[in-house]
Amino acid sequence: MELLYSNILPLRTTEQQRTIADCFRAQLMQADRADIAVGYVSRASLEEIDRLADELHVAHIVLTIGMYYIEGMPESAYRTAMHLNEKWMRSGVGEVRIVKSFKYHGKVYLFSKERAVAENHEVIPVSAIIGSANFGVIKPEAANLRQYETAVLVEEPQVLQDTKELIQNLSTRCSDNIANVTDMRLVRELNVSLTGVDTVSQIPQADLRYYENHVTAVRFPIPVKVPAYDERMMDDNRHYTKSNLNVCYAAPRSARKPRDWYETQFTVSTSVRCEPDGTPKYGYPQKNVPFVVITDDGYTFKCHTTSQNNKQFSAVGDELILGRWLKGRLVAAGLVTPVNNTSADHDRQGMITKEMLDEYGCNSLLLTKTDCQIHEDGNTLDVWLLSFKEGPEDEQE
Repeated sequence: MELLYSNILPLRTTEQQRTIADCFRAQLMQADRADIAVGYVSRASLEEIDRLADELHVAHIVLTIGMYYIEGMPESAYRTAMHLNEKWMRSGVGEVRIVKSFKYHGKVYLFSKERAVAENHEVIPVSAIIGSANFGVIKPEAANLRQYETAVLVEEPQVLQDTKELIQNLSTRCSDNIANVTDMRLVRELNVSLTGVDTVSQIPQADLRYYENHVTAVRFPIPVKVPAYDERMMDDNRHYTKSNLNVCYAAPRSARKPRDWYETQFTVSTSVRCEPDGTPKYGYPQKNVPFVVITDDGYTFKCHTTSQNNKQFSAVGDELILGRWLKGRLVAAGLVTPVNNTSADHDRQGMITKEMLDEYGCNSLLLTKTDCQIHEDGNTLDVWLLSFKEGPEDEQE
C-alpha cells in the first residue's frame, strides 16, 4: 500500500512521494482494463481520459459517475461524456454510466490485466487507487487547482477483489449507460464570455421575471443561419458559411488581423420584418434608434437595427456582444471551443453548425417587446426581451 498525494504549496511532494495523477497514468499504462467509479467529473478530465485511452491503447474502460442523476449534471460535462460514450461504444472500448439508485460519492479506480487461464482469458485486478479524489484530479482546472486530495494505491488481492465486486454491482444493479438516461436534469453553466464588457451588465432574476411579466404581443423571430457540419467547408453563401454566427470566417478586413471569432452579423429576413406588400411590420424597431434588450439569462445591453430597410440587427457600439452572448452559451455548454485565429482554422472546427444548435436545443432568437421603458441621459429607450430558443426554419434571403 502506498500513500498518494496532491502537489500543492506549501505541501509539495518530495522525491519519494507520488501524486495521484502520476500514479493514475502509471497504472493505466500497465493495465489492459480500467474501471472507474467516481462522484463527479469535469469536461477537462473527460477530454484527458479520452486522450490517454487513445495514447496508451487501453483495451477496455468503463467510467461510472455517481452524483449527477439526483443533483443534475453540468451541461458541458454531460455533452462531453455523451460524445465519449458514443466513441467508446462504437469502437467497443467501453462506456460511460450514470448511477441512478442513489448518490454514489465514492472514488475508486481499478486497474486489471487479462491473463490466459486454460483456454479462456480472465480479467485479474492488479491495483486500485482509492481515496478522496474525483475524476478532475487527472486534469486540474481553476476550480480544483488548490484542492488537496489524498489516496492510497492498493495491491492486496482481497481488497482488489472486493473493489471489483463493488464496481460490478454499481454497473449491473445501480446504473445505466448515459445514453439511456434521458431524464437527468442538465445544469446550464455560466457564460463568462461577457465578463468585463463595459456596455453589458446583469440584472437579478427578480428583475428578469418583472420584465417577462410585461411582454406585449409584438415579437419577431430571428432564425440563426448556419451550415450543416458537412457544409462547413463550402464558401457558397447559400449555405450560410459567412453569415450570422460564422461571419468571422469571411475574408479578413486586414491581412494582418483575422476577424474575431465572436464577430456576428444578424441579417433579418424580409419575411420577418415586412408585410407581404413590403411595408414594415407593426412594432419592428426603427432604424438607428437604440433600445435596451434583456436576455433570457439576465444580461442587458443596447441594440439597434441598421442598414438598408433595417435588415441588420446588432448591439450598439460593439459587434462582438451578440456573439459573446450567443456563442458564449455554446462554449459554456461544451459544444465548441473559441478559435484564437480564424484564418488558421483551416478545418473550420470552430464554425457553428446546425448539429451544434440541434444538440443545444435552440436555433432562433426571439425579440419580444415589453410595455416598459428606461430613461437614460434624457432619452427614453424601449425595453425588449431577447431569447435564444427553438424556432421555425427561415427562408433564405
